[in-house]
Amino acid sequence: MFKKILASIGVGSATVDTRLTQSIYEPGETLTGEVYIAGGDTEQQIAGLEHALVTLAEAETDEGEYIAHHIIQSWKMAESFTILPGEEKIIPFTYQLHYETPITQLNCPTKTSKVWIQTGLNIDLALDPSDRDYIDIAPTAVMSTFIEAMTACGLTLSYVDVEKGFVKAPDFASSSGCYQELDFKPNDPGLFNFKEVEVSFVPEASRTHVMLEIDRHYKDELSAFTLEHDAIDINQLIAHIKHTLAA
Repeated sequence: MFKKILASIGVGSATVDTRLTQSIYEPGETLTGEVYIAGGDTEQQIAGLEHALVTLAEAETDEGEYIAHHIIQSWKMAESFTILPGEEKIIPFTYQLHYETPITQLNCPTKTSKVWIQTGLNIDLALDPSDRDYIDIAPTAVMSTFIEAMTACGLTLSYVDVEKGFVKAPDFASSSGCYQELDFKPNDPGLFNFKEVEVSFVPEASRTHVMLEIDRHYKDELSAFTLEHDAIDINQLIAHIKHTLAA
């Protein structure tokens, strides 16, 4: 049975209900399910159905910071069609989640990252909040290994958020229009020459790029590197992180 994770959304006299095969995913995974459409009391013309993968992202302007909805990706499920009174339609779908989908399942005291699927005739950022249902995004194996390595280096994940913009390095760049920051703080600040480290992942199919922003007491320092998915050695990773942070 499909697990229902989206509440029914009234579309005129018809109802639309999206059902996914699971509620926990990793970035880049395949998302499958069905859209169930039930006709109401009268014939109705449906202008088309869409899904969107949405998150909350912090944006900055000259007037200050604010939190905005950000569409990571969207999919058109069906063109215009007619639903008859009492008719039932089931439209199956298969999508691939964006590799840069923010992680929501993290062991962190303060995390603001949220991800949801939104269903509608048009994906409109002003739609009522009840038109959305949240899904859990787990870290990939490489991300989990990196977080484990940071912990082994004496740091604790303290805060996670999503910001509008792009991560750019000489050898890679993000593409979703938002990026997630994982803030790590040293367990013993006296042993390190920095206050915190902000980590951003830019995953691809076979590798994950990592950007570190090290908040030194006197300046910010950037360091970027790439982890190949088939060549991860946690001991080598720990050594690399320690060398980078001590530089």
